Amino acid sequence: MATYVQPAKGTVVFLDRDGVINAKRADHVKAWQEFRFLPGALEALRLLTEQRCALFIVTNQAVINRGLVAQQTVEAIHRRMLAVIEGEGGRITAVRFCPHRPDEACPCRKPRPGMLQRLVAEYQIDPFAAYMVGDALSDIAAGHAVGCRTILVQTDADVGVAQRGATEQHQQPDRVVASLLEAAHWIRHQSH
Repeated sequence: MATYVQPAKGTVVFLDRDGVINAKRADHVKAWQEFRFLPGALEALRLLTEQRCALFIVTNQAVINRGLVAQQTVEAIHRRMLAVIEGEGGRITAVRFCPHRPDEACPCRKPRPGMLQRLVAEYQIDPFAAYMVGDALSDIAAGHAVGCRTILVQTDADVGVAQRGATEQHQQPDRVVASLLEAAHWIRHQSH
């Protein structure tokens, strides 16, 4: 029996996870105890939810195929993350992750747009009216590949290098912000 998926209504925002919603770790987030929401992230998700945005998390999780974390652990982290987000007034429509390493050339692993393309098809999203928010050029490239407006969150010290690389690679984001909260305010302003 096929399940019916309700089309996404309102503004659609695709969100990277690590570096946008939670703090990145050099050794990767391998357990819920290592997961730390970035300042303002929960407020940003609540504001976007109140604005009737459909929020989708799209994250590369090569830690799975590298053998560092079981897929069930990543799914458990996501369940707990969603519970906290919902407890703070936010709502995530769906979470998608790519478990593959870069050398596996998976079409879902950002910068490739597979995760976004599947969500666009599944939820009948107009990608040209959607946003991709990420902290890496791979996020920006995936967003550009499907036609999204892109926002680079500069949570890394090397963001200047990333921005120079973006200019050279014609992957300049539409907006550069300091946090997901700033991105949320900009998205809200664009939809008025």
